[in-house]
Amino acid sequence: MSVFKHSLCIFVFVYRSCYIYYTMDFLHIPKQENTKLLSAGCFLIAEPFLADPGFSRSVVLLCEHGDEGSMGFIINKNTDWVLSDLLPEFIQPSLTVFNGGPVQNETLHMLHKIPELGGVNIAAGTYWGGDFDGLQDVLANGSYDQSDIKLLLGYAGWSPGQLEQEMKEGSWLVGSFDESLLFETDHNNIWKSAIRSLGDEYAHLVNFPVNPQLN
Repeated sequence: MSVFKHSLCIFVFVYRSCYIYYTMDFLHIPKQENTKLLSAGCFLIAEPFLADPGFSRSVVLLCEHGDEGSMGFIINKNTDWVLSDLLPEFIQPSLTVFNGGPVQNETLHMLHKIPELGGVNIAAGTYWGGDFDGLQDVLANGSYDQSDIKLLLGYAGWSPGQLEQEMKEGSWLVGSFDESLLFETDHNNIWKSAIRSLGDEYAHLVNFPVNPQLN
């Protein structure tokens, strides 16, 4: 990368960070700067002016957070795919596949609340990963509800310290885990529902446009 391109990238990053930070201050939007709120099982809720097309108005279930970085899944961005498009042996035409994030978006991941499938228990009986052969059996015998499973392509990842910095800048708000938000709420309503779950001081954010200059 040339010195000019490197300098330009730094300028864009700093400009974006300052823009979000001071816009939120100007509009008296409470920021959550306590990074101790970050932990596996929490929701990352994009602030209303986060314009990154990959994360605008997104809600992320954080699955790992530690010294080596952070990762999770965007839970409210659907795709045009269903499971049988990706795995023809899975005859389930109505099981939607969601866009889990920009990293390794050719990989398929599973969030679910079916203990028999195994996986990592993220929070309140919700599991990440598990046995896809077992999933095929569950789908074949119909012993599941669609609201028990969420399939995702790719994931969201942050290098060590990156997520903490973005939180201090005001890019993310942190919410508590809510099973109904993950599995039952329509994807078009998840972001607004997540914002409202933070309490009355945040509820007005759902009415803000992505671009504050249009407000």
